[in-house]
Amino acid sequence: MAETLRDIIAPHDATQPAIGAPGRDWMSYGALRDLSAAVEADLRAKGVGAKDRVAIVLPNGPEMATAFVTIAQAAATAPLNPSYRQEEYEFYLEDLKAKALVVSDTYDGPALAAAEKFGLLILRLKGGDGPAGAFTLHMDGSATPASAGSPESDDVALILHTSGTTSRPKIVPLLHSNIAASAQNVRRSLDLSPADRCLNVMPLFHIHGLIAAISASLAAGASISCAPGFDALKFFGWVKEVGPTWYTAVPTMHQAILARADRNRDVIAGSKLRFIRSSSASLPAQVMTALADTFGAPVVEAYGMTEAAHQMTCNPLTQGGQIPGSVGRAAGPRVRIAHEIENRLIDGTGEVVISGPNITPGYEGNPEANEKNFFMAEGARWFRTGDQGAFDDKGYLRLTGRLKEIINRGGEKISPLEVDGILLDHPAIAQVVTFAMPHAKLGEEVAAAVMLREGSAATEREIRDFASGRLADFKVPRRIIILDEIPKGATGKLQRIGLAEKLGLGDGAA
Repeated sequence: MAETLRDIIAPHDATQPAIGAPGRDWMSYGALRDLSAAVEADLRAKGVGAKDRVAIVLPNGPEMATAFVTIAQAAATAPLNPSYRQEEYEFYLEDLKAKALVVSDTYDGPALAAAEKFGLLILRLKGGDGPAGAFTLHMDGSATPASAGSPESDDVALILHTSGTTSRPKIVPLLHSNIAASAQNVRRSLDLSPADRCLNVMPLFHIHGLIAAISASLAAGASISCAPGFDALKFFGWVKEVGPTWYTAVPTMHQAILARADRNRDVIAGSKLRFIRSSSASLPAQVMTALADTFGAPVVEAYGMTEAAHQMTCNPLTQGGQIPGSVGRAAGPRVRIAHEIENRLIDGTGEVVISGPNITPGYEGNPEANEKNFFMAEGARWFRTGDQGAFDDKGYLRLTGRLKEIINRGGEKISPLEVDGILLDHPAIAQVVTFAMPHAKLGEEVAAAVMLREGSAATEREIRDFASGRLADFKVPRRIIILDEIPKGATGKLQRIGLAEKLGLGDGAA
């Protein structure tokens, strides 16, 4: 039977800690359930019904976590990045057809002007003096009360947009059943129990933090300490104070943590980390190995995306079950390989496709995208991930890269991930992102942006010579840009698409 977000929270001991934060008291499961009931009653009184859409613009922290969890049990939530400009808020609020906007009681930023333009209800969230995550809602003005009733498993709980790197962002509605299924998938793959405690450093306007850290922990009756965002300088202090058994992050965060590990050996020695999880971007094999060696804990790389309510595959937790360079085995949905153009399943290398109860029913208001990205085969409905990859003989999936990021150099196809992996073996390189730059004759040429390790030195020529000894000539980057910091997206991911233009390489070198 399909579950709701309410169902996965319901069975746990009322006295067990649920939501916390560094320096704050814990909110229990009983208090979280009481807050959920109070929020639903409050939203109905303020004119928000079970199928209405509530945009949330709050900073990272326990109140953002409880706002998502409680409001999603009463209406459809749409968390938005607090750093958007007014024009961006106007686009998303109109596209979402939001009924209300939740902001902090002291907020006076651009989301307000955007919400007022469309006549949205403004709900002010005021944190309490009690445990972490406690809050009350206050409304600017008044509204006609909405009908009573709670969302069911086939109602929308969470609405997110695709990144829109190369086109207009698409609306991804996720049902209660999608979120509950994915949370249980993550819980099972990580063997989470009430004894576990997650330190969340992921932004909570992103599927990774909302599902892997928050929802999966709640499904297990475990606890989550919500940091106010990622900060490598404070991370080890949080680990010492909170005593987490795990954390989940994107690769660039793991690399920043590794850079400060040597000066925090005492904290690492006393930590309770059972495992470390990585997702949302490919984890370089070198980083996986360094993390495992540094923390003495397995590093579990998972593969997820918004349309799947996050997790699709995961490296097993069993001893020796983690394979660097692989995103693991199917961990919830069915995962297969499809022909990149024809709607059929194949063996070998092709487009990764998925099917299962965690998959969105489809993009909202976009039949063209649904026609392109979903197809029927072998009695199941499959979603095209846009990623290229293949399974090895042990059932582990290895990704070659995003299909739209594969570099086509005069007909030669080059995987940016392969070039990344080679360049990261250079002792002076800390981070790298390989990308396509325009070329007048070949169409595309290989380029790479690198960040050097602190105290290290290397020239573009030295790095190219290093690559030349390890890669076929056509795969060697023709341009290597050495940067103090590589540009990242809002969730900390390195972004290949658009990087050539951002770095001034977009005019088509001859």
